[in-house]
Amino acid sequence: MFNYVDVDLPKLSRETLDNVRYYTVPGEGEPVKLVSITSVTSFYNRQVFADWRKKVGEEEANKVTKAATRRGTDMHTLAENYLKNEQLPKVGVLPEYLFKQAKPYLDKIDNIHALEDSLYSVQLGVAGTVDCIAEYDGELAVIDFKTSKKPKPIEWIENYFVQAAAYACMFYELTGIAVDKLVILMSCENGEVEVYEIKGEDKLPYIKLLLKYIRNFVEHKLTEYGT
Repeated sequence: MFNYVDVDLPKLSRETLDNVRYYTVPGEGEPVKLVSITSVTSFYNRQVFADWRKKVGEEEANKVTKAATRRGTDMHTLAENYLKNEQLPKVGVLPEYLFKQAKPYLDKIDNIHALEDSLYSVQLGVAGTVDCIAEYDGELAVIDFKTSKKPKPIEWIENYFVQAAAYACMFYELTGIAVDKLVILMSCENGEVEVYEIKGEDKLPYIKLLLKYIRNFVEHKLTEYGT
């Protein structure tokens, strides 16, 4: 049984406008819309994905993207239900396999502060839904669940750590609780589970990159609207 820590977190509504996700958050007067950190990171890396789609072709890209999305969604569902101490739903063979091999690493999680909860930061101007904030090996961490065909070099997952850093900043702004560690738990089709960890001062470069990602998105939107 996983233990939970009672933390008061907001319940936010979200919507998609012009292919960008926004969360409605409390404001000083009227509620305000803040862009999803997922939309920000996707926008920053849009050229990488565009180049990949061009390289493999639209049909293959759509096939791979659809399969990866389904695999990742089902894996998230299993992990979430498991951490909630609930019965696991029926899913496909592959997601079940990815979950089972990741289970020993999920068992390192305890004292869960947030699980699929909404977070936001007025200072940063972003919001999002975090996979998990909990103790991992006894240290409070933002934990992101990923699936892949095989482990990726850490330099390929910069955007994962930028997003995790954003959640750490949002959580601190909302609760005053500092998160020292960022964990990416990646379960792979080749039978490996890779756990990438960043902690302490090693988080600072990703926080700086986060500001760069946000600035890039805002500058594009200002240009788009002719401001």
